[in-house]
Amino acid sequence: MTLSTISGWGNYPKQKSQLLTPPSQDELKAIIIKENGLIARGMGRSYGDSANAPKVLRTTFYDHFIEFDEVTGRLTAEAGITLREILGVIVPKGWFLPVTPGTSYVTLGGAIASDVHGKNHHIAGTFGQHVNSMIMVLGTGEVVTVSPSSYGDLFHATCGGMGLTGVIISATIQLIPIRSSLIKQKTIKADCIEDVCEAFENNINVTYSVAWIDCLAKGKRLGRSILILGEHAKSGSLDLVIKDPISVPLNAPTALLNYLTMKTFNSAYWHGAKHNQNRLVPLMPYFYPLDAIGSWNKMYGKAGFLQYQFVIPKAGGVANMRRLLEEIAKTGLGSFLAVLKQFSNANKNLLSFPTEGYTLALDFKLTETTIKTLHRLDELIVEMGGRVYLTKDAVMQEATFKATYHNWEVFESVRKNYGAIGKFSSEQSKRLGLA
Repeated sequence: MTLSTISGWGNYPKQKSQLLTPPSQDELKAIIIKENGLIARGMGRSYGDSANAPKVLRTTFYDHFIEFDEVTGRLTAEAGITLREILGVIVPKGWFLPVTPGTSYVTLGGAIASDVHGKNHHIAGTFGQHVNSMIMVLGTGEVVTVSPSSYGDLFHATCGGMGLTGVIISATIQLIPIRSSLIKQKTIKADCIEDVCEAFENNINVTYSVAWIDCLAKGKRLGRSILILGEHAKSGSLDLVIKDPISVPLNAPTALLNYLTMKTFNSAYWHGAKHNQNRLVPLMPYFYPLDAIGSWNKMYGKAGFLQYQFVIPKAGGVANMRRLLEEIAKTGLGSFLAVLKQFSNANKNLLSFPTEGYTLALDFKLTETTIKTLHRLDELIVEMGGRVYLTKDAVMQEATFKATYHNWEVFESVRKNYGAIGKFSSEQSKRLGLA
């Protein structure tokens, strides 16, 4: 038996794993029936250990289009196909993904398993809310078609269920119509966290909104931000340019990522932005700016990094966000990528992350101090009634998970009903106390 070393996109933690790549559905079913402790894995773009396990089922062999209705925008594809591949087909035909995360290097199955959200959650909700149906292989080897109206409990456990309910084979989703592959972008500079949250409220009807935050700014400037708004242009070409990324061949020296370099970068980025600037930008760099850099995770060095995203309720959210930013700023653990968004209401999916409020995503160079800081932030987030995103988690403790994901026991009962207990698990699920 050959073992490979795998990790999430943060390169931490690493795992020795047997990689299984069944060439057919029958062989996939046979492996599931025979083996225990399996987890499905697509592109490996979740940041922590949610797709790490001693035995991994690689799903990228399920990478075909099944049906695309160019009139209605209804798409059926296998779960191992990437959003990037989907975009190359649908955009020239006048369609776009209803919800998209910040990278196109995610499989369709992965987007469902994480119930990903995007810059338009306040308008469109999560990816799972636009899934019509899925075909899955259960822990028993049975193949079932699930939807909100058929096996509804399994559907709502699988969307956001981190691969712990079964293996998604294919899915049918509803796309949204577009007239152009260009985005009308507007940038607004905000001097502090209170100002940017007010700007989010003032632009609540804009389809896409996201803010970059200078998390090293302190005092009156704490939370100074650049809010980036977007709408699909109503006219223009539907041409889609998908460029090959510039490669980062080696792990960067960790000493390059220090307080001074991050403070310098943040200051330059802030001062370089123009207030109330309007311009047309191509779709790909607007939604997926980091996809232009291949293996950008190597920029954090060999040890890796921790991506951390939390949501806190809207009630008291601005004051609480200031408190959290003050906690981060005083540690000196700056983040190049500090991204703030506004969420609307939670959905019916049992482990889905978004709930009404403000969400902040950060990345930190991996150190013992970083882990201690995140545990401290976890305590504050529990106190505030928030939660941490499972797709970007590598260090959350069981008590934090069970205190914030209130449907976890219902989730476990659904898994038990469909033969998933013991059959599907990950290093993350074991760490969080799921069977």
